[in-house]
Amino acid sequence: MRETQVRARRWFSVSAPPGPEPVLLQHLRSYGFRWLQAADAMVLISVMVGINLSRFGTHWPTYPLTHYAVGFAAACTIHLVVYYFGGLYEPENRLGHRPWLPRVVWATLVAVLIDSLAALTTDRYLMPRINLIFLLIAASLLLTLDRHLSRLIRVSRVGPPRVFLVGIPDDVNLARAHLHDSDRTAVIVGEATSTEQLAERIEQAGATDVLLLSSDTLSELYPEPLTDLEHRGIGMLQRIGAQETLLGLREVREVAGMPFVPLRAHTLLPSRARLKRWTEVFELLLASPVVLPLVLLVSIYVRVVAGGPILFRQDRVGLNGRVFKMVKLRTMYPNAEEGIGPVLARKRDPRVIPACQWLRDTRLDELPQLWNVVKGEMSIVGPRPERPELTRRHVELIPGYARRHEIPPGITGLAQIHGRYHTDPTFKLGHDLQYLVNWSPILDFEIALRTLWVVIARRV
Repeated sequence: MRETQVRARRWFSVSAPPGPEPVLLQHLRSYGFRWLQAADAMVLISVMVGINLSRFGTHWPTYPLTHYAVGFAAACTIHLVVYYFGGLYEPENRLGHRPWLPRVVWATLVAVLIDSLAALTTDRYLMPRINLIFLLIAASLLLTLDRHLSRLIRVSRVGPPRVFLVGIPDDVNLARAHLHDSDRTAVIVGEATSTEQLAERIEQAGATDVLLLSSDTLSELYPEPLTDLEHRGIGMLQRIGAQETLLGLREVREVAGMPFVPLRAHTLLPSRARLKRWTEVFELLLASPVVLPLVLLVSIYVRVVAGGPILFRQDRVGLNGRVFKMVKLRTMYPNAEEGIGPVLARKRDPRVIPACQWLRDTRLDELPQLWNVVKGEMSIVGPRPERPELTRRHVELIPGYARRHEIPPGITGLAQIHGRYHTDPTFKLGHDLQYLVNWSPILDFEIALRTLWVVIARRV
């Protein structure tokens, strides 16, 4: 096995280091392009053609070759889109990576089901229906092989992972012995028994991955320098023991026989963030015939009972800490904060016009924020945006508060259905980060339904 890996690395080795990327390729990469996508496309087309050749020879039935060409291209596009939003093109950890086969099989199964739906709903299908079974099996195996070859190419070009060990001496010695005995593809380039100036020491050692071996070191590294190290592309893994297993951890990885969990300062992968954005755009298009008349009716009510202006704009902190103008229907008296400054909203807030209290209780005053969603400044579901003055205070007092700005803020969120106006920001942050870690379209749908119940029950 060892000799086979060496031969593969020699076969895929590059004689000279890669030069600077062309501007066009850099632009494509900013939109998520990876060379692995091109390799997958070649594999998929080859598999589709190969299945037809093995079944029918050179005389394909029913349709001309142009129809098959279009069908194969459409099926290939469907698969690549599913693979992208399924996270198969996100950079993987060099140490403790998850097995590829289960992930590829599930993504390919979803893509094949979409292919099947196209076959059931149209007279003209993408390919012979029985081919889809062979495509599921062959594509799953070959695309998994694609990723193993990609990993070998990466090792041959940039070398094995360079590991930095952090922990008490006994833990460091034990991990060093395991790495030497069990994981010959990693090189130990540094060790530390404390977190003092750790970022500088990791940089000087040229480490690509850091193994945190003692349970008490993480609190000293979060949020900094953990966030900075992630921005520099350095993988961070925390070893888990008996106590940590009580937390019900699921994403446990193995490095040289030792159990670790990967640490990420940023929880939502770019492909997932793009999927969330396009899902919400589609939802807005579906809901617009109902939402637009409702906004008009509520706006007329505000004009009648509260006078002008109807809309209220306020600075809020959004994606990556950028400030934007959030718009909502005005429910407070003019100059409501004059002399007191910005304060957190609370139940039965005296600044609220009595005739508009029900708008706040039912969250209807938030409807104009759908315009912020259209502009990309907000999401339908996500952490609620806070005012800059309050955000600065929370960032100073609450470790990790800035992590809630990894995605555009939402009109509603997990903290809103579990908390109240008076819920402490520390507890709300726990809900917001839990949402980021576990995001899925199904979770967004669940939060939207539960928000309707909160609105109906007037539970704020």
